[in-house]
Amino acid sequence: MSSPRVVVLDYGSGNVHSAVKALERVGATVELTADRTAVAEADGLFVPGVGAFNAVMTALESVRGSELIDKRLAGGRPVLGVCVGMQVLFSRGIERGVDSAGLGEWPGTIEELRADVLPHMGWNTVTPPPESKLFAGVEDERFYFVHSYAAQTWELEVQPPLPKAAVTWAEHGGGFIAAVENGPLSATQFHPEKSGDAGMQLLSNWLKTL
Repeated sequence: MSSPRVVVLDYGSGNVHSAVKALERVGATVELTADRTAVAEADGLFVPGVGAFNAVMTALESVRGSELIDKRLAGGRPVLGVCVGMQVLFSRGIERGVDSAGLGEWPGTIEELRADVLPHMGWNTVTPPPESKLFAGVEDERFYFVHSYAAQTWELEVQPPLPKAAVTWAEHGGGFIAAVENGPLSATQFHPEKSGDAGMQLLSNWLKTL
């Protein structure tokens, strides 16, 4: 079998090379690009994100990221967002008084965690649902987080026969969404590429769905 082809979306986000190396390590053929044809034709699209919500949205729109992601999802083509790359999939982000529109793939608002210590930085456990595919074999492992903001409610309602999203939760001063699996669109608030063997297993699990 040929290895799955994954595009890491290149829109100026930092820290992308560790994601490229991690995906290659688990067997993907990886290209770092924002080329429209490459994004459309790849087996999987990895959307990184580091920094402020508004800045990430501005950079994404500079490469027409919303259109690229929408077109893939409309065709049932898998997308994985990570960290702020997950946050921007929601409708809005409120960060340091700035209220910004997100990509709107899911309803909900990204807000500051209600915790005494911020950022939430380091290793933490998660609570995935039984139907999760991303966390198969790593349900009880810890993952590496670096963030002060997150989605703290899940607002997407679907009617049968559409399946419900598999939502994974974590705790830091209260519950927040650590990961979502919703048809072809998945995302993690933590960094799988920085999460050691557990993160590698999660990325491998994602590749198996492509």
